[in-house]
Amino acid sequence: MATKAILDKEYKDWIGQLSNRYRSAQIKAAIAVNTEMLQFYWELGRDIVSMQSENKYGSHFFEKLSKDLKEAIPDSKSFSVKSLYYIKRFYLMYSKIFPQVEGIFENQDDVAKCPQVEGVLFQIPWMHHKLLIDKFFNNPETALFYINETVKHGWSRAVLDHMLDMNLHVRQGKAITNFRKHLPQVTGELAQEMTKDPYIFDFTNLTEPYKERELKNELLKNITKFLLELGEGFAFVGQEYKLNVGQTEQFTDLLFYHLKLRCYIVIELKVTKFEPGFLGQLGMYVTATNHLLKTEQDNPTIGLLICKTKDDVLAQYSLEGYNLPIGISQYQLANLLPDDFKSALPSIDEIEAKLKED
Repeated sequence: MATKAILDKEYKDWIGQLSNRYRSAQIKAAIAVNTEMLQFYWELGRDIVSMQSENKYGSHFFEKLSKDLKEAIPDSKSFSVKSLYYIKRFYLMYSKIFPQVEGIFENQDDVAKCPQVEGVLFQIPWMHHKLLIDKFFNNPETALFYINETVKHGWSRAVLDHMLDMNLHVRQGKAITNFRKHLPQVTGELAQEMTKDPYIFDFTNLTEPYKERELKNELLKNITKFLLELGEGFAFVGQEYKLNVGQTEQFTDLLFYHLKLRCYIVIELKVTKFEPGFLGQLGMYVTATNHLLKTEQDNPTIGLLICKTKDDVLAQYSLEGYNLPIGISQYQLANLLPDDFKSALPSIDEIEAKLKED
């Protein structure tokens, strides 16, 4: 019976390995199919542009091309007039930042197979690309930022859409810190990249005035959205985490562990503007966490102070007196549009009318 039990365990382990290998093969197959399709779109977009098709065949070229492709490839749903416009813009958008690629190959069909194109553009789904084309057609470098982040973190289309709404590209890595000075080079760069300024907590339901405890409770009530805003790698450890320091009990606002940085991160929230005195309290929490929680396998604890507002120069000067890795940022509860901007936005009726024209 013991032998049978061992064999059963080996068999179950083997089945588990096969399952993992199959899923891996499925993912690779899906990526391969996506790559081939995007390569086709790139080449089709290039052909449309290089043939100057609209000048050659008239203003109804896209309608004719859509009709002819649907007849030639009846099982495809990718050739609506709107899709063809996207395909053209896909090529136009990214050929702006890969101009050198177009002159490398005698056979232009090989251009889309170049690592500079295939290794970057073809790693995310087409629906992701359509979001980026809509938002950054005239700014492909920013689109590349989101492509790289999507590949790195495996973002779904919904998550990418959220990050676009939150303007991640102008916030990521922007906190005022001393990480590069007090952490090893690679760790310091990674730690800087994981910060944002400002953090946007628009999922809370707070109205003025509110207290720090109310803000913390709202963040934890929406912990999934809070973690998404903090970024990949944050694991929640506790709220008002107790640290026994000497004869006293000290409580951190929020304690996290960062899986990539392999360190504890103490976050202090302040619902007022930044004051230099806040750093003394945070520094004590960071030191206590190093003594009481950090193991030999962990990297030094990082402190992150998030205030309602801050003076950047005052924050920078204040950090110079600390030899602990600390960052300072601010938060926003919502992205509120000014009234004059809201009035300039098109109405639903206007949007629908424009779509009918297209």
